[in-house]
Parts: sequence; structure tokens; C-alpha cells
Amino acid sequence: MRINFELALLKRIKLISELISINQHPLKNSNIKNIKKELLSDNWYTLNKFTFDYQKIDGTWETQYREAYDRGNGAGILLYNEKKGTVILTKQFRMPTYVNGNEDGMMIEVCAGLLDGDNPEDCIRKETEEETGYKIDKVRRVFETYMSPGSVTEILYLFIGAYEEKMRVSDGGGAADETENIEVMEYSFETAIKMIASGEIKDAKTILLLQYAQIHRLVS
Repeated sequence: MRINFELALLKRIKLISELISINQHPLKNSNIKNIKKELLSDNWYTLNKFTFDYQKIDGTWETQYREAYDRGNGAGILLYNEKKGTVILTKQFRMPTYVNGNEDGMMIEVCAGLLDGDNPEDCIRKETEEETGYKIDKVRRVFETYMSPGSVTEILYLFIGAYEEKMRVSDGGGAADETENIEVMEYSFETAIKMIASGEIKDAKTILLLQYAQIHRLVS
């Protein structure tokens, strides 16, 4: 009984501290107030329910409810070889797509990963070596984006980086302890662009970076 009471008390203290933190944070939208946060799940990452008051255009206030999935921020990179006219992409199984219309669950994507405490530049260099086997030094951040702002908090920092064969230090495939089973793919840039139209590439960050490369003529 005492243990249950202590657990309930700790949960209550945590909730109060989160509410104080949210409402003291320098949020700049005066149309939002009284934000309350409730943890729904932290089995893998965290799913929170937010209750808040929102001021409508007519000046009246209403209480709204939203859920937000917090998995941290991430980074992705398009590796390109201007002389060869090629790009490096990856292929791996993605369960959420498999249960929502993707017949085999396989997705062709740019190299990407979560920051896990690193800055975006260091993260993407590490992910590039782990996933593709290329050890690169120079990367350029081209933009950052919220990929699913209605439900996911993640900011994705997107990069481009040139690669050459001499930069390859391993076969890649992802970190052994992360069960990623990544296949490294090299495509001509022309083929990769056509794969967007054909539906072979459906990943948003990959489409964004390929189209960025096309607009800025990174690859001939």
C-alpha cells in the first residue's frame, strides 16, 4: 500500500513539474494558454496528450486536445557523386508502412537517423558511416523540416554531401545492435528521379532531397 502511494505521489510530482516547465517556457503564441501535458506511453519513445486553451479568430476561447509523439529530432543526407552522376540510397523494412498499404514494407530512402544527443552534423556523419559504409567529412545542411507536424514533434535536419569510392570504409548496413538490416543502393541520379514518379520512392525526406539536388543541379 505504501509503495503504491509513493508511486502515485512521484507520478503527481512529475506531472506538476512538467506543467510548470511547459507554462514557464517562453512560448510566443498568445492565443495558446493553460497547457497541460499527460504521459500516455513511454514504451519505446513517448506519447503525450496535451490539453490547452486556444483563442479563435472571433476572440472566444475553447479547450482543445492533441496527442504528440516525441521520438527526438533526426537528420538525413543525400550522398551524391557529381562526376558519376549517382546517388547513394538505402533500402530497409519499415513496419508502419507495411501495415498501411506498402505490400512488402520495404522503403528506399536517404541515409538518416536520430540525433541521440549529438548535433545534427556529427549525427549524420556517424549515420552515414554506419548505414552506407562511406566515411565523409564535409556535409552541408540545406534545410530543416517538421515531417508530420500534426502528430510528431520531430525536427528533421536535411543535408547533402559528396562521396567518392575512396571514402568507402565498410559495407555499411547499419549498427549491429539496431537490427536495421540496411541494403546500400547506388542509383544514377536520373533513375532516382524517375523512381519518384513511378512510386518506387515514397519517402518524404528522400523526395525533398532529390528534388533539391535537381533544382540546384548538383548532379549532371
